[in-house]
Amino acid sequence: MSTDDRAGFAGTVAYYDRYRLGFPERLIQRVISLAGLKRGDRVLDLGCGTGMLAIAFARAGMAVTAMDPEARMLEAARAAAQTAGVTVTWALGGSQDLKPGMDPFRLAVLGRSFHWMDRAATLTALEQVVTDGVALFHDAHPPVGENGWFEILCDIQKKYRGRSPEKSQEKFKSGHKRYEPFLFASAFGQIDTLSVTIRQALTVEDILGRAFSMPASSPVKLGAAKDEFAGRLSAALRELAPDGKFVEVAELVAVLARRPEQ
Repeated sequence: MSTDDRAGFAGTVAYYDRYRLGFPERLIQRVISLAGLKRGDRVLDLGCGTGMLAIAFARAGMAVTAMDPEARMLEAARAAAQTAGVTVTWALGGSQDLKPGMDPFRLAVLGRSFHWMDRAATLTALEQVVTDGVALFHDAHPPVGENGWFEILCDIQKKYRGRSPEKSQEKFKSGHKRYEPFLFASAFGQIDTLSVTIRQALTVEDILGRAFSMPASSPVKLGAAKDEFAGRLSAALRELAPDGKFVEVAELVAVLARRPEQ
């Protein structure tokens, strides 16, 4: 991750836990069941952010170690874990800090973080410290009519980060967000994809908060253009729905990749 990207993440801390999509408990439980985890099993949350996955797996009885290279994210995660009443071991660091001598984990979980890493190198490092597999969590917004607000958000973000929609689409088509090629080239070549689709109400405030929780449009990245961005996004949203009420349809996904069964 570049210094610029890390700065973008640092600026999302105040918004991330409140406005980002959480991962439903039934998705966590499906991963635990399919991975064959038992209470007390060691789980590594790599790129833990504000601790969403670390807390969820700790709440399910796992012995969780959570790592993140951004100190302010870890500070927020510690506070969230204390509020949740769970115990997590925290470590400042990223994928480059994984060492072969670390006590082995049964599973590594990564929530919206794998695409920020050197994916091949990260999997090679995880092969040395994880016995069973990795679970890569992300979310997606299907192209349904109710997600028109999401298209507006993406279009305005692209204008402010200087990337054209065409270039963004080309990057997507080239496999930028696909995990499978990296997983099949690693020791974790047995892949199962689990998902849960949710539908929920949103307000303009929720969508603005979601925007500020993303590195591409964090307050740090936007700088002096923050208010202009917020005004432009709010106006476009009000044009779509004058009453300020929106609906989100989102798919929460876990790609569970394990060592092939012998």
